[in-house]
Amino acid sequence: MKQRILVAVVGIPLLLFVLVVAPDWATMALLCGLSIIGAHELLSAVCGSENAKRWSGIAGTMGVFTVVSVYWADNRYADTAVAGLGVFFLAAMVVLLFVYAVVEYGGAHPLSFLDICTVLVAGLVIPMALSCLLRLRMLPYGGGMVLIPLVAAFCSDSAALFAGMAFGKHKLAPRVSPKKTVEGAVGGLLGGMLGMVIFRVIFHLVTLQQLHIGWCVLIGLVGAVMGQLGDLSFSLVKRQYGIKDYGRLLPGHGGVLDRFDSVVFAAPAVWLIVSYVTL
Repeated sequence: MKQRILVAVVGIPLLLFVLVVAPDWATMALLCGLSIIGAHELLSAVCGSENAKRWSGIAGTMGVFTVVSVYWADNRYADTAVAGLGVFFLAAMVVLLFVYAVVEYGGAHPLSFLDICTVLVAGLVIPMALSCLLRLRMLPYGGGMVLIPLVAAFCSDSAALFAGMAFGKHKLAPRVSPKKTVEGAVGGLLGGMLGMVIFRVIFHLVTLQQLHIGWCVLIGLVGAVMGQLGDLSFSLVKRQYGIKDYGRLLPGHGGVLDRFDSVVFAAPAVWLIVSYVTL
C-alpha cells in the first residue's frame, strides 16, 4: 500500500506536468514511451517471454511511428509529408510481418496468426488509441482538454471501487473480474459524470471558457462506460492467460496496461465527442 501511495504521489504530478504544462511534443514523447512498454507487456502476456523478446522491437517501433505520425498530421506547424511517410512506413512493416510469417512457416521461429494479431494490436491499435490524448493536447486549451479522458476514466474507477465496497451485491462479470459488481459499475458511471461536472468548474476558473454542462455529462458518461469496458477487456486477457499484472513498472499499480487500460478505451470515445458533438 505504501508503494502504491508513493507512486501516486510522485507519478500524478509528473504526469500532469508533462500533459498540461510541458509543450505538446512532451506528450508525444510520453505516449511513445508508453507504447513501447505496453507493446512488450501485451506480447509477454499473450505470446510468451521468448516471442516478446523477438517481436517487441517491431511492435514498439510501430507504436512510435503511429504516435509520431499522428503528431505530425495534426500539428499545424508541421509538414504533413512527414506524417505521410510515417504511414507508408507503418504499412510496409505490416506487409513485412505477413511476409515473414509466410517465409518462416514450419521453420525454427514461426510467426503464428495469434502472434501477428498481438503485434498489430500492440503496435497499431493501442498506440492509435493513446494518440487521441495527443490529438486533444493539440487542440485549443489542449492542456485542459487532454485531461478529459483521464478525469472520466479515473473518477469512474475510483467511484466504482468505493460504490462496490459499500453497496456491491450483484456480480458484474464474475468470470472476468470476480470483485466487480453491478452496483460498483453504476457508481462508476455516476462518478465519471460528477468528475466531469467538477472539471467543468475548474476549467472555467482557469481558462474563463464555459463548457456546456450537458456536453460534460455526456463525456463523463461515455468515458466512464468505455473506461469500464477497457478495464474488463484487459482483465479478460489477463484471466485468459493466467497472469495477475501485465508488468511491474509501477509498484502497487502493475504495468502500463494495468494503469491505462481504461484510458485506451476512453480516449478515442472522448476525442470523437470533442471533435464531432457540439453543444
